[in-house]
Amino acid sequence: MQTKLFRTSGFQIALLYLGLLSVTLLALVAFIYWSTANLIDRQMRDTIGAEIRGLAEQYRQEGLPRLVELINARSGPTGDPQNVYLLVNPMFAPLVGNLTSWPEDPPGADGWLEVRLVRGGSDSGRRHLVRGRVFDLTRGYHLFVGRDTVAQSDFQTIMVNAVAWALVPTLVLGLLGGLLIGRYSLRRIDAVSATGEDIVNGDLSRRVPLTGSGDEFDRLAQTINKMLDQIDMLMTGMRTVTDSLAHDLRSPLTRAKSGIELALRKDTDVHTYTQVLEQTNAEIDTILRTFEALISITHAEVGMNRLAFGPLDVAALVSDLVEVYQPMAEGAGITMTSERPMEMMINGHRQLLAQATANLLENAIKFTPAGGRIEVSLTHDGGAPVLAVCDSGPGIPPDDRERVLQRFVRLDDSRGAPGSGLGLSLVAAVARLHGGRLMLADNKPGLSVTLTFPER
Repeated sequence: MQTKLFRTSGFQIALLYLGLLSVTLLALVAFIYWSTANLIDRQMRDTIGAEIRGLAEQYRQEGLPRLVELINARSGPTGDPQNVYLLVNPMFAPLVGNLTSWPEDPPGADGWLEVRLVRGGSDSGRRHLVRGRVFDLTRGYHLFVGRDTVAQSDFQTIMVNAVAWALVPTLVLGLLGGLLIGRYSLRRIDAVSATGEDIVNGDLSRRVPLTGSGDEFDRLAQTINKMLDQIDMLMTGMRTVTDSLAHDLRSPLTRAKSGIELALRKDTDVHTYTQVLEQTNAEIDTILRTFEALISITHAEVGMNRLAFGPLDVAALVSDLVEVYQPMAEGAGITMTSERPMEMMINGHRQLLAQATANLLENAIKFTPAGGRIEVSLTHDGGAPVLAVCDSGPGIPPDDRERVLQRFVRLDDSRGAPGSGLGLSLVAAVARLHGGRLMLADNKPGLSVTLTFPER
């Protein structure tokens, strides 16, 4: 469990942000320390330089006694305890100041030096880091003016302690936050994993639980649940198709087999064999048409025909099909009229659209009684082409209009009519393939089927 927790992306992201925060904090403190230390050092140099110039001026104007008096006052109890003074004679013997001895290290080219000296009057005898400047006076006297860096050392200690007190709680809180985030992520992932294992074991009804927070895990769970719903629907549809296909193919196969068996049992002439073969051929045609329709529907649903899309004049296509089916309608005593514009271009698959339109015309002829009327129109709804096939047949009840778009669904009134129940399923699949919209409505009386195509 702990290994899984440390491997979660939430914990690793929390560690990453914690590392970035720590580096940023250290960089910020380092910049503040560097800036402040430079400022203190610059102020110290300016202060020492001004002090030396002032004392040198007093020495030139009023002589050695005045200089001794000033140094004695400034290095005494009333002076700044951080300032350091030492005046020596030409033999480097101390005359006045708060240092016990002259620095042994030679100064640099600019006269500045940094030494550890024991300050006069210091009870602890602790050596202090003193940074100062040497100035040579006339007549061989030497003056050292410096400043104890204890304040700067104290500032450095304060900064280090501040970094420690800021960084340690940050690391602790960051690790605790990472552990909490990791546990939360692991719990949500385990829920998804448990659901997946149940589904693998055959329980397709399981769904990923939602917390209602609307976070990324909830959005992922919603997507997974939608996917599972779609898979469940497809599996249910597959079972329905398999059952319906077995039921619808059993009858033509049984009839073909019975005809062949009867012909084989009796001494029949050539005419009888011919009739049996014709009947068997018709049943096989029915089976082939069913399979072809299923294949066309499958291709349309999975989008295998999109590569064959191209510019298509749907007005010319509908006109050609109306000319083909109009004699059939007239033979059944049905009046078929057509209204269409001169040209209406869309981007589509010619063969599938022709098959879908033919299915609509065949259904209208099949269910429209003699003396009825079929109207085929092609109009614009804004910029979208709309194909409408309206008949004066019995129509479809509103409650069944969604159901008849499924495969092998046939209403009770159409059981005696030839067909497999795949016509409107193919039309619906072709509409979805083209991004269109299929609607069934009441024609008062009859059925109105409209297929709206997207604008080109």
